[in-house]
Amino acid sequence: MGSIDEQILKSAKEIIVKFIEAGRLSPAGFDETFKNIYYTIEEAIQGSREKPENEGSREKPEEYNE
Repeated sequence: MGSIDEQILKSAKEIIVKFIEAGRLSPAGFDETFKNIYYTIEEAIQGSREKPENEGSREKPEEYNE
């Protein structure tokens, strides 16, 4: 596991712990929520590593366009 993967895992873990402490996450929803958080962080990291072609024009992800 590379250091970036370890950072992603640690970040996801910290977020999950905060959700549990705040009572926003139950054990029943842990699996799905952890995956969502992990992959969201991973996508954000990968996106920040790529140089945007048009830095000034950012579009919302499709799931946010209604």
